[in-house]
Amino acid sequence: MKRVGLWLLVTIPVVLLFGWVANNTYWVDTVIPMPPKGEALTNPFYATQRFAEALGSRSSWDRAFTAPPRDSVIVLSSWHWSLSRGRRDALERWVEAGGRLVVDSSVVDGQDDFEHWSGIGTDYHEAAFETDIKQEGRDELCGTFEEERDGSSPDPTGSRTRYWLCDFDTFAFLTTKRHTLWTLRDKAGVQAMRVAVGRGRVTVINGSPFRYRSLFDGDHGRLFVAATELRRHDDVHLLSEDDHPSLLALTWQYGGAVVLLMLTLVGLALWRSGVRFGPFAAPVGAARRSLAEQIRGTGQFALRHGGGAALHAASVRALEEAAARRVPGYAGLPPNARGAALATLTGFDRQALLTAIHHARARHPSELRNTIALLEAARRVTLVDQKR
Repeated sequence: MKRVGLWLLVTIPVVLLFGWVANNTYWVDTVIPMPPKGEALTNPFYATQRFAEALGSRSSWDRAFTAPPRDSVIVLSSWHWSLSRGRRDALERWVEAGGRLVVDSSVVDGQDDFEHWSGIGTDYHEAAFETDIKQEGRDELCGTFEEERDGSSPDPTGSRTRYWLCDFDTFAFLTTKRHTLWTLRDKAGVQAMRVAVGRGRVTVINGSPFRYRSLFDGDHGRLFVAATELRRHDDVHLLSEDDHPSLLALTWQYGGAVVLLMLTLVGLALWRSGVRFGPFAAPVGAARRSLAEQIRGTGQFALRHGGGAALHAASVRALEEAAARRVPGYAGLPPNARGAALATLTGFDRQALLTAIHHARARHPSELRNTIALLEAARRVTLVDQKR
């Protein structure tokens, strides 16, 4: 009995809990926007381009200005107006010739060149910081804007064209001294304005409502059509400098030939100064000199650097050593007797032998050669006779 009561005590609360969850929950399908991919991730005007094309126009996202036909539309966003004077002058001439230009608040004009040319400037006031644009519980960044054409005030009967727009700069407003063709005004002041410049028109928007997913906020699609005065078959060019190429890409784009030439020169310089794999010429095979070449080389060296005295003394010494072997007591004989003994052994003239032995230093180098040759010949004859 106790076990049944315990089971009932546990089961009844669990059943009641499941019943309450089942009665207070329901299943619905919710659409969750996925993050952008592909071109939608890199192109800030992807949604705006698809929107313009759906209305029958042609669109393109450009990074550099090239003057399109006069009946086209150019939308500037994240653009440096005063960066290049030539580009700025070309854009101004295109508008003055009849083009339609739309500029948002992300355009940079550090020198007020755009304001001086178009006549549209930006101003601030104390009331703008205190303006409360929160309406009907909507996002505080959105508000109602009233349209005015040709500078006329809103219709007092209440039939006004209104826009619900978001992400506008409520702390500033647009001003001009020129005649306005079209304006959008909120409690803070004029937030969009169009004036005539030459035969063209310039529209300035105090916000960036056409980038990425901002087109889906409020009536930004209607604002795009009104700001660009879009018509079927119009060419819409959206210009921005967000996605600019890197320094290396620009260097290759505008100076590829110079880069290739410099790389070639650097490669040739490195190759020329590098370590080679072998000698400049094939090595000559090693070979021993002959004995005669060595003797002639040694004699020429001794004759050139010692005057031939050492060579003559060595020749005389070799001849006397050979004669001492043939003539007993040759070392103790007087010079004349030595000359007579050598003449008898060799058959050479005695006086020539004595002159060759004792007067070598007074001789000319050419005569010294003959003297040494005579001494060497006498030595060889003496040795030959000894062998026999």
